[in-house]
Order: sequence, then structure tokens, then C-alpha cells
Amino acid sequence: MAIAIAVTVIFGFTLNAARMNWTFLELPLQVHLHAAAFLAWIILYVVQNWLVVWGSITWHRQLGVLGAVIAASMVVLGIVTTVAAIQQHRVPPFFPPGIFLVLDVLGVIGFGILTAWAIALRKQAAWHKRLMLCGTILVMSPALGRILPMPLLGQFAPLAVFASMAVFVIAGMIFDLRLRGKIHPAYYWGGGVLVVTNVLVGPLGFSPPVLRLVERLAA
Repeated sequence: MAIAIAVTVIFGFTLNAARMNWTFLELPLQVHLHAAAFLAWIILYVVQNWLVVWGSITWHRQLGVLGAVIAASMVVLGIVTTVAAIQQHRVPPFFPPGIFLVLDVLGVIGFGILTAWAIALRKQAAWHKRLMLCGTILVMSPALGRILPMPLLGQFAPLAVFASMAVFVIAGMIFDLRLRGKIHPAYYWGGGVLVVTNVLVGPLGFSPPVLRLVERLAA
């Protein structure tokens, strides 16, 4: 699953880079910091899983401290970069600004909640690894949005991103059923956070307070 997520994320942003007409160095500083933190997380997530597979638990725990720092920075940078995108009028045209703001902010907050919970339960491996997986799935939305034909999906674009993330969670559930005969409750919590954050996108994204906030940010 870690490799599948990494491949999906790298493919999504490579595809985006190939079809966009911009210079890397012209991007704002927060975009570079945001990209560095999120890429570092994806690489570390693969490494951490690899260490567990090979039995290097000591290294896994030591790198976990770095992971906690990166995760905290991701939440801050995710929100800062989203707000800056609205201020600089860099919102993707297929997303209303309010939806863009709520979708990104709720996604990174959901990631923070699940990752913090996973860290708190680091001594309970079954919970820890599944919550980490669900948290990482929640920050896949920008990459998935660059793979899916978003302009063609219209108002269903956010739903398509949600469904794509849900596929990864469902894959984990199916693996549990085949291996354990039942689904671990961590998936219900992780999947629940995914569902709740996406259900709230529409009502919050078009709510008067969010629309007023977006208008002030873009002024």
C-alpha cells in the first residue's frame, strides 16, 4: 500500500509538471516548503514500512520522531499554502474557491488527527499501521486531482477525488478480510474521518462564513 500510494502521488505530480507551463523557481516559497514536506512524508512512509518488513524496529522508532515533526509541519504548511493560493488567485478553475479551501484544510486536519492518533497508539501495531495508512491516504487528494479529468467532472470533481481515496481504504479492508477474516476497527475510524471530511466539504464550502472569508482573502 505504501508503494502504491507513493507511485500514485509521484505520477500525479509528474503528470502535472509535464503539462503545465511554469518555471519551478518562480513558485512561491511556501509552495516549495509544502512540496518538500509532503514528499518527505511519502518517502519516509515507504521507508518506515520497509524497515518494519525487515525487522528494523529500532530504526523505525527513531525515524518516527522525524515523522512526527514532518507531520506537524504538513498540517501548518497545508493550510498556509491553501490560503496563499486563494490570495494569489491560483485556485484550480474547476474548484469554487470555498470548496478548494475547505477540501484542502479538512483533508490536512484529518491527516493530522489520524497521524497523531497513530503515534499515540504506536505500541499497538495493528492500530498504528492502519491509522497511519488512512492518514496518508487523506493527503493524496492533490495528486489524485492531477490524475483525474477534473475539468470534465464538473460539480462531481470533489466526489471523484473522495471515491479515489476510498478505493485505497477499501483495499486495506479487503486485505484484512482475506488475512484476518474480519476488518480491523481502525479502518472504520480512518474511513469515517475520510467520509466526514468529504461530506462537510459541500455545506461548508458554500456556507456564508466561508464565502466571506474567501472573498476577503482574494481581495
